[in-house]
Amino acid sequence: MFRWLLRSKYRSKPSSRPARVGPPPPPVADPLSYIRQELKGSMDVKFRHIAAGSGIPCTMVYIESIIDGQALQEYVITPLIEWPSAASSQELLSSLGAQALPTLQTRLTTDMGQAVNALLKGAGVLIVDKEHTVCLFPLTSYSQRAVTESQNEMVIVGPQEAFVENLNTNLSLLRHKVKHPSFKTLEYMIGTYTQTRTCVFYMEGLCDPQVLKEVTNKLEQIRMDGVLGVSYIGEHLDTCPKSPFPTAQYTERPDTLAASLLEGRIGVMVEGTPQTLIVPVTFFSLMQSPEDYFQGSLAATWIRWVRFFFVVVSFLLPSIYIAITTFHPEMIPSNLLVTISAARESIPFPALAEVIIMELTFEALREAGIRIPRPLGQTVSIIGAIVIGQAAVQAGIVSAPTVIVVSITGIASFIIPHFELGLAFRLLRFPLLLLGGTIGLLGIITGLCIMFFHLVTVHSFGVPYMHPLAPLVFKDWKDVFIRARWTNLQGKPDAFAPRRKDGQDTA
Repeated sequence: MFRWLLRSKYRSKPSSRPARVGPPPPPVADPLSYIRQELKGSMDVKFRHIAAGSGIPCTMVYIESIIDGQALQEYVITPLIEWPSAASSQELLSSLGAQALPTLQTRLTTDMGQAVNALLKGAGVLIVDKEHTVCLFPLTSYSQRAVTESQNEMVIVGPQEAFVENLNTNLSLLRHKVKHPSFKTLEYMIGTYTQTRTCVFYMEGLCDPQVLKEVTNKLEQIRMDGVLGVSYIGEHLDTCPKSPFPTAQYTERPDTLAASLLEGRIGVMVEGTPQTLIVPVTFFSLMQSPEDYFQGSLAATWIRWVRFFFVVVSFLLPSIYIAITTFHPEMIPSNLLVTISAARESIPFPALAEVIIMELTFEALREAGIRIPRPLGQTVSIIGAIVIGQAAVQAGIVSAPTVIVVSITGIASFIIPHFELGLAFRLLRFPLLLLGGTIGLLGIITGLCIMFFHLVTVHSFGVPYMHPLAPLVFKDWKDVFIRARWTNLQGKPDAFAPRRKDGQDTA
């Protein structure tokens, strides 16, 4: 449904720039009739007629579902009714334009298109008598959920708060972490029909100006009917769209975004979604967990070694099992080989078909566990895997060693901190299975070489994806395979440092 909306033949060519370029349009003869015509058919658009000052007729226009009704009555309607006698409607507008209502930041405009857009964002529009100028009152009040714990990036030690769908709330969470004048924000409105607020966060002097310019240029060139999530923006910012590996990082944690900004990276946040996009990224930054930085260096380093080991296990174990049992049985100890052969004696399928069947079944159970209602999801997925695996072994469809290998692989894949990187490994596991099942270990080695050559050619906004391994930068190894102590971890990585025109780092 959403893709149909984006590909609609009625698509226009909006600009994501926040400000209008050029002279304002001519005033509308009757602002009230114009607004009625533009917003006709909307049941929650209200027109409230009042008499201000000495009886000057006014009409307050607002959308009831997205405005703060109490603030409207207390700070606008009541003060206008009790307004001191005004000689004319122009005098009343001049007083409002001079911020005569101290509790609200009012704004005057003759652009009715701008007034309608303000209405749709939750402002109140005051039309005074027959004047061409209207007054805008910011009174937006959307329903929103409270700040809760992170659901997808949980930690035992460290902050527990996570972003929500409200952009102002998220900005307050971020400013609570970063209290420095170098913290800058840029705002864009993207989407013809949704007019979605999109903010860019960066630290002036720490981020690379070239990367910032590239990000802002990409945002200004977006032409879409609607933006309903940050992933819509992420696809436009993807520097390697044909690569299965993500070139941007998603996070729902304010502390992760704050730490990334201090490294010189850039955050992109969209109204209506609790995730934030962070660019540029490297492969090793996607392998880091927020909890690495809230534990001691020895514990964090040990956990990283375990994480890297099981990432390799989740990616290579099924392929190596197929290759060895099919083409290189001499590599298996004789006792283990007899056990595997006895288990596979009555299996009608080759090892490759066995593993593919079980891998697809595990993927289906994983997705079903996400879609099933939360109270049942975890129980159904775990029990379903146990029951199906046991039944398949007893029926002689798959062997017990295959079930063990696929189960270990599936569990190990959950250790990858970021879902997008884990999904890339899950996708590439199947081509590697085919190579291992048709050519053997030579096919696996060939596939790994191709993947590594691809990784060293991927860049995220000019940053090598495999930094600091390729190119080799030993200075940044203190936060890759180990997590050095904080006394040795000061300073941001060279990968995200601003670069001079000759391509050298300035840091």
